[in-house]
Amino acid sequence: MKESPIARRCERAVVTAYRELRSRGVSDFDAFRACTTLYRIHHPESSVSEARYLVAEWIDHHVVRKATGPTQGCPCD
Repeated sequence: MKESPIARRCERAVVTAYRELRSRGVSDFDAFRACTTLYRIHHPESSVSEARYLVAEWIDHHVVRKATGPTQGCPCD
């Protein structure tokens, strides 16, 4: 298995989950909503708005633009 270039565990989990859900035919909105929930499991202190913002940023960065560089993201490892 190829090692992911994404450093943060929560970011990697969100992007992986989004890709997996979409590959199985889950709608964009439902996959996004599931990933927002996943992020909040990793970071229960996060507001729904903050979670939505970060998940959207990560999906745009890694999935839509296929960028490989780091994102601002959250401060965890």
